[in-house]
Amino acid sequence: MVKFVTMTHIICIANQKGGVGKTTTAVNLSAAMAVSEKRILLVDCDPQGNATTGLGIDKNRIERSLYHGMIGNVDAENLILDSDIETLKIIPSRVELIGFEVEMMSKPKREMALKKLLSQIKNSFEYIIIDCPPSLSLLTVNALTAADVMLIPLQCEFYALEGLGQLLQTMKRIKYKLNPKLKIAGILLTMFDKRTNLSHQVAEDAEKYFKQLVFKTMIPRNVRLGEAPSFGKPILLYDATSKGARSYFNLAKEIMKNKSF
Repeated sequence: MVKFVTMTHIICIANQKGGVGKTTTAVNLSAAMAVSEKRILLVDCDPQGNATTGLGIDKNRIERSLYHGMIGNVDAENLILDSDIETLKIIPSRVELIGFEVEMMSKPKREMALKKLLSQIKNSFEYIIIDCPPSLSLLTVNALTAADVMLIPLQCEFYALEGLGQLLQTMKRIKYKLNPKLKIAGILLTMFDKRTNLSHQVAEDAEKYFKQLVFKTMIPRNVRLGEAPSFGKPILLYDATSKGARSYFNLAKEIMKNKSF
């Protein structure tokens, strides 16, 4: 029996830069919320399908993926797969999702495809987390149109803030034209290394420019976090005592306590 919830929060994890920790955050935030007894759906909106493999799902063995739902061939409930955590489900993705951009380019309301798909099942989950591709593509536009809030991972490295303005401008356009309720959930500092001046400088700059939008939780540079995906496990199942696991637990608490979205 499906459990219906009164309020569903849809969080889109986006940054057009690659390697900033989007998928790591999507997988591990989803897992941390799920073990906190929340019903979670992770939506892999990246054709690379890294969130799918990060939960231990063999992309070569799935028959249907997000692509089939977004082009209207399969209902959302028939795309949902289980994970090793009972309350964490996933809509998987793989390379054919690239075709969505080409096939839908001339279709009306192409930006609304994901929102329409998720509307079929959103009341079954307390949080839906969307992992975006590293680009400001039609897939990312779909994710931002479907979401309530956008979470932006920001890697603590040189040029970290470069390109962020473009993402925020894209968000403004989507808010104006497609999704008036869209807000920023927060900026998450990732790969923070307390031993380096650069990490501290990026943190200071982010707090200077974005103030209260920066999450208190920072995700450390952590070997165990990097190892976990190769075992098809979120960090909480791979090494629950690691700094990476503790940081995602803290992030989950910070988000779940936030009453503004």
